[in-house]
Amino acid sequence: MSKKHHQDKPPARVDKELEEFRTLMEPPSTFEDGFNWVAFLGALFVALLMVPGSIYMSLIAGQAVGPAAQWVTLILFIEVARRANKMLRRAEIFTLFYLSGAIMSTASMASGHFQGGLQVIWNQFYIQSDAAAGAGIASELPFWFAPDDQAALDQRSLLNPAWWPAIGLIAFTMIIGRLDNMILGYGLFRLTSDIERLPFPMAPIQAQGVLALSEEQEEESGKASTDEPLPEQENKAESWRWRVFSIGSTIGLVFGAIYLGIPTITGALLGTPITILPIPFIDYTQQTSDFLPAVGIAVSLNLFQVVIGMVLPFWAMVGTFVGLIVTVVANPFLYNFGLLHSWSPGDEVLVTAYKNNVDFYFSFSIGVALAIAIVGFWSVGKALISMRRKRRERHEDDHQMYAVPEGRGDIRGWIIAVVYLGSSALYIAVSMWLLQITDGAIYWPVVWVMCFYAFVYTPIISYVTARLEGIAGEVINIPFVREASFILSGYQGVAVWFLPLPLHNYGQMTVFYRSCELTGTSFWSIWKTEFILTPIILLGSLGFAHFIWQLGDIPGPAYPFATEMWEFFAANQSIAYSSTLGTFNVFEQALNGWYILAGGVIGLFMFVGLAWLGAPTFLTYGVVRGLNQTLPFVVIPQFVGALLGRYYFQKRLGLQWRQYIPVVAAGFACGMGLIGTLGIGFTFLAKSVFQLPF
Repeated sequence: MSKKHHQDKPPARVDKELEEFRTLMEPPSTFEDGFNWVAFLGALFVALLMVPGSIYMSLIAGQAVGPAAQWVTLILFIEVARRANKMLRRAEIFTLFYLSGAIMSTASMASGHFQGGLQVIWNQFYIQSDAAAGAGIASELPFWFAPDDQAALDQRSLLNPAWWPAIGLIAFTMIIGRLDNMILGYGLFRLTSDIERLPFPMAPIQAQGVLALSEEQEEESGKASTDEPLPEQENKAESWRWRVFSIGSTIGLVFGAIYLGIPTITGALLGTPITILPIPFIDYTQQTSDFLPAVGIAVSLNLFQVVIGMVLPFWAMVGTFVGLIVTVVANPFLYNFGLLHSWSPGDEVLVTAYKNNVDFYFSFSIGVALAIAIVGFWSVGKALISMRRKRRERHEDDHQMYAVPEGRGDIRGWIIAVVYLGSSALYIAVSMWLLQITDGAIYWPVVWVMCFYAFVYTPIISYVTARLEGIAGEVINIPFVREASFILSGYQGVAVWFLPLPLHNYGQMTVFYRSCELTGTSFWSIWKTEFILTPIILLGSLGFAHFIWQLGDIPGPAYPFATEMWEFFAANQSIAYSSTLGTFNVFEQALNGWYILAGGVIGLFMFVGLAWLGAPTFLTYGVVRGLNQTLPFVVIPQFVGALLGRYYFQKRLGLQWRQYIPVVAAGFACGMGLIGTLGIGFTFLAKSVFQLPF
């Protein structure tokens, strides 16, 4: 009896919150195909009407409208179907949600990272930028990045043959990237969800939003098909998601009008936006630098971060906040001991974070990530051994451990391996060919670096991210890996920075597959959608980029964000690019083996120590991730949301709170998305009225 108690008590304590999130939503017993003509028409609708608005908004305000496009598309198609006396199935709604998000992701930008048509527009700017010319990079850029022909650049036309090599490389990267992202993401989902049975706390947000829209249809359909109302209990069970979704949407509309709507509309009318709540955060680093040196302090006033804090596991947020406090306490000591030597009073929060990364956290983060990977692989191996032992005790076949739900649309493991190996080989082969035609020879150390990316780093970082997404809804990225590896390879030139590298993080796709499973959508419907989606994405984003570029120079007076920020992005990127010209070695300096070892040892010590103390699993991962100099402006409002959810709302609503809050979050995103779409429409209208040339 004591032996059983000794074996059962720790897991019950450690996995209590894990089990709560794991049982929040259960996958249905049947799966449906959501791919049909509705999905195809939805793809065309988003590509033709939403993509140009997203590109334009990115150039004007630097903000994407992805969530807006997704929810607006869903609501519009549901309303059209209702007026045609039809009802969209859950699988159809989720497929529409996926394809609209996939299209919009290629028509937006974040922190200087561009895709699709925006990538071409950025390339033409960068080759003409002052930063690239001043660093000696512009003359070294290869022709497959942008044409070195001023006449072609002045023409502002992607139909010019000089642009075809760059467009071809973008098309290749997009096609192969989407293929291996889908397939390897699926493989990681099988590992973390089916075998490890991780809860994926963020997955119910999308799934509950889809269910809310679906059940609202079902409720109205049920009422319309009979003269009598539905039974009270059945009506209540079917309609609560829609009511909660509507509450979240209303809150999102009100907050979005203040946070996004007023700045967008006033910017269109007055030229200078009126901002009530600072975007994206308020920076207090300069005010606190006297008593907190080398510590970035900032607070975001985005209410959605508070809502996300309510959705995420409470102990995960407590752990991340504890990790943040540890870095706040540790950074002044690291500064006084000379480890954070680049920081100087007056630096803002992002500058502080950048300098601290270069001085210490770049290497320390590598060690922390390795610790997470080691613990993750150990946990997987332990789980597999335990499962096999139980199967043998029950006289079951080992292959039953890998059994999947019937009709979900799963594929065999060898297909995952073949696709990934094939795509990685293509990346490396094309990169070698580009180096050959650019430099006249293949620089083999770069080839070995790409092999390291493909077969070591990408699988590890993808698995670590998948595991963190499955446990705490978190993502990990090790900064400056590409920069450090290129510098250490000894390559001379700039072509290497623009190669199609097998350097990816597929872990976030696991959340998508879990949401897909929770809504009862067959994976095959998503893969078939991807087949028609890729050419639509390519043609749509490139076509509208060509059209918008034809209207005038980019950056230019009509695009204040691009005019203000793109030169800053170019200057930052030029620092890294110039390092392989033999004139800059800050990234080589940032790679420190002792700091990597320290990060690994401290990370493992925290895992072992917290596990020995019986700490919740969420808390353990949150603390370890928080050691990676987590930016405060996101963590602080999320932690406030976690406290409100735990000690106010959950006390009032009990366990139902965990079912309500993902639906509230989905509705909130919908409301803010609608405001963003309204702002874009108003901006286009104002531009057509006030800025037409005569």
